Amino acid sequence: MKRDFLAITDFSAGEVRETFDLAMDLKNKLRRGEPHHLLEGQTLAMIFQKPSARTRVSFEVGMYQLGGHALYLSPADIGLGKRETAADVARVFSRYCDGIMARLFGHDLIEKLAAFSAVPVINGLTDLLHPCQVMGDMLTILEHRRNLDDLQVTYVGDGNNMAHSWMNMASRIPMHLHIACPEGYDPNKKLVQAANKSSFSTVKIFRDPMEAVKGSDVIYTDVWASMGQEKEAKIRKKAFRGYQVDQAMVNQARSGVLVMHCLPAHRGEEIAEEVLEGPNAIVFDEAENRLHIQKAIMVKLMQR
Repeated sequence: MKRDFLAITDFSAGEVRETFDLAMDLKNKLRRGEPHHLLEGQTLAMIFQKPSARTRVSFEVGMYQLGGHALYLSPADIGLGKRETAADVARVFSRYCDGIMARLFGHDLIEKLAAFSAVPVINGLTDLLHPCQVMGDMLTILEHRRNLDDLQVTYVGDGNNMAHSWMNMASRIPMHLHIACPEGYDPNKKLVQAANKSSFSTVKIFRDPMEAVKGSDVIYTDVWASMGQEKEAKIRKKAFRGYQVDQAMVNQARSGVLVMHCLPAHRGEEIAEEVLEGPNAIVFDEAENRLHIQKAIMVKLMQR
């Protein structure tokens, strides 16, 4: 039966951990120069409403390394939801391709793609969720810590798709998740409630980021104004004053705290230059791991 990956919660806790193991296996094979053409001859359609260097390159390179081929489709190529419905695109592409990855604005569009597609659909990002990113982030934390025991993650910034996917991860992997955001920029309440329903994780909202990061193993941040919110940039910069991940904030956390950012970073805004380039930052390790985790997700969904 065809499966999709629209949210981390589409995988069970066991499947999430299996995907980490598979990603590490594929990463090691790549480093040894060992061919791993598990998707040989297959094709992935990549639909972009939102441009992204990392998403395009990591999926395209990943498909090549797996022995397949990826097709980039820009907003001008399709006009998804405007020139052509998601249902029609899904049904046509299902007859051409073996999988679909989409990076979109509205989450409803990717749900429609998945509902009408006969092949697996992978969420490359929507305004609601960014599951591949957080899967890669958790893989990176696992690499650095060697385990995920008694993990405390503090997300500092807007309650956006990154915060939402971290909450989804908290419903699959035990952790103490702190989200520090200004009033009016809270994450989706339903997702907070769903994450807190898990008996093994806690999700807490903080207004004071310095309080939130105390005892943290990981400090995570993202841009204050995401793509499509450029007109709000000045208002948001004022609202998020005091939420920059700087050295003083790093010093509040545990010794050896890992600092993460999904990129692109606005240096001097949500994160200080000295922190992004400092010894605690593992930003480029997590950027690399997008490739490996996405390869694992594609294999899990598309391998025949």
